[in-house]
Amino acid sequence: MATVHSINVSPTGGVPKRPVMFARIHAEGVDGDKQNNLKYHGGPMRAVCLYSLDRIQALNDEGHPITPGSIGENITISGLDWDDVVPGVRLTIGDVELEMTEYTVPCSKIAESFFRADILRVAQPANPGWSRVYTKVLKEGTIHVGDVVTLHPAASQIGEKR
Repeated sequence: MATVHSINVSPTGGVPKRPVMFARIHAEGVDGDKQNNLKYHGGPMRAVCLYSLDRIQALNDEGHPITPGSIGENITISGLDWDDVVPGVRLTIGDVELEMTEYTVPCSKIAESFFRADILRVAQPANPGWSRVYTKVLKEGTIHVGDVVTLHPAASQIGEKR
């Protein structure tokens, strides 16, 4: 069962984002979170950034000092098969519904989370399945640490795993 491990915000912008126990999710993002560069972050198609606790732990095993929120994700999810998180999938967290819109592009501001500043370790083109993802908000609401996360496959995925 997938759950919300951490909800992360930065009231001043940038990284790391710090944990909170709950947050209101709305069409423009997460209450209490600010983005410094709106050209690349935030807005309705990049309202919420997600990442996998399981990927973070695997990166730790490789020697990277990454922690939840250190690379800018708003929600760190545990127990979700990250290979299934592709454009078009929908996730339900409590009463909130999100749709994955795109993979993030890592920037130099997250370099401290990687051995030898290897930010490409979480770049989708270089390492498919290891990227953070952006989502749009389909249904607003409040989420809490520990909430169950349900993945709803994209229309293009239905029937693929049979």
